[in-house]
Amino acid sequence: MAQARAETRRAMAVAEEQEMKARTQEMQAKVVESEAEVPLAMAQAFREGKLGVFDYVNMRNIQADTDMRESISGVEETKSTEPPPDRDDD
Repeated sequence: MAQARAETRRAMAVAEEQEMKARTQEMQAKVVESEAEVPLAMAQAFREGKLGVFDYVNMRNIQADTDMRESISGVEETKSTEPPPDRDDD
């Protein structure tokens, strides 16, 4: 009886883990989709005069500075298009 309950709990845990993996992949797809919209939004902001050349250069400078600081600190950022590594903690 206890063994059957343990197997049921194990099966539920495996199913929940698979659901979490699927949700993670869905979220990663949404991030990639959103990242693809950024250049389009920036182009529209340029056309509408809401973003100037100085603003763009300043933003790129901040991005470069952030990248430099991350490389110095040794923090490795995973690309949003790459799935997270599978963890087998069995």
